[in-house]
Amino acid sequence: MKEALFFERTENGMVHCFLCPHHCRIAPGRAGTCRVRKNKDGTLYSANYAKVSSWGMDPIEKKPLYHFFPGSWIFSVGSFGCNFRCKFCQNWQIAQLTEVPTEEISAEELVNVASRQKDNIGIAYTYNEPTIWYEYVIECARLAREKGLKNVLVTNGFIEKEPLEKLLPFIDAMNIDVKAYTEDFYTDITFGKLSPVKRTVEIAQKSCHVEITTLLIPGMNDGEDEVEALAKWLASLRKDIPLHLTRYFPNFKLDLPPTPVETIRRARKIAMKYLDYVYTGNVVDEEGSNTYCPKCGELLIARRGYDVEVLGGAKCQKLPEHRCLKNSSKSFE
Repeated sequence: MKEALFFERTENGMVHCFLCPHHCRIAPGRAGTCRVRKNKDGTLYSANYAKVSSWGMDPIEKKPLYHFFPGSWIFSVGSFGCNFRCKFCQNWQIAQLTEVPTEEISAEELVNVASRQKDNIGIAYTYNEPTIWYEYVIECARLAREKGLKNVLVTNGFIEKEPLEKLLPFIDAMNIDVKAYTEDFYTDITFGKLSPVKRTVEIAQKSCHVEITTLLIPGMNDGEDEVEALAKWLASLRKDIPLHLTRYFPNFKLDLPPTPVETIRRARKIAMKYLDYVYTGNVVDEEGSNTYCPKCGELLIARRGYDVEVLGGAKCQKLPEHRCLKNSSKSFE
């Protein structure tokens, strides 16, 4: 364990954690909502510090990031725990449990392993919620930056402003899960709040590359008005923020039937009225997987699953200005 950042000691050995908006007040011997920030004798510790539950090489598109070095691979790593309680959690075996097999590995060792991977652009902190792994992530990110590796955060965005702003100088890209666009959904389904997540998006998109994912669940967050409101808000920040609308399948504590494919495609059409790039996930949908020039409609990046082809010779005069091409590791000559 490592002493945590962003807490204060209070009366009777209690501690007050300020890493995320839960602001947990934690008694001695207890843990916060995330299950990994623990009060030991009046001091808050990160119980998952340097504890790795899973790692491996992934396509960058799996994060999903479609406009950040498309076609590349990235070393992905996770721990355990989460500050949400999503009833539909896709990685509940590590996010919602504490008895998880892990391997202890120092930040230096992790970065050295990542740097030895062939054709690797960096490190993605993912699988469970990386912001509750804060002390370890920021150490790794600093070291990775020194070695010329990119740092990617795949997160629910539920973090306080101060720790976010201290981390962002080391982060190159984020995929932020906006679970829904209503506070009621967050309260009832995730044990979180929407407003701090919106703040994270608003701050992060000024500092690094950001893409958004929303898992559409039948009858819960897939209404046309809600999809439109989400797209309008993102467009008010910038129209070129990619939005991934993903198909839900039953998992963890939620056993609703899968989202109809037509719902996903209809939601994309609505969002495309406001945003330049809207993608469909967990469905076979060529149009919703590809990247097209928002100016002329030309196909720029063709995707078939994780098979990615970045195309050259596009006619659009604005092609060099596209964010997805500017950050690409591929040649467009």
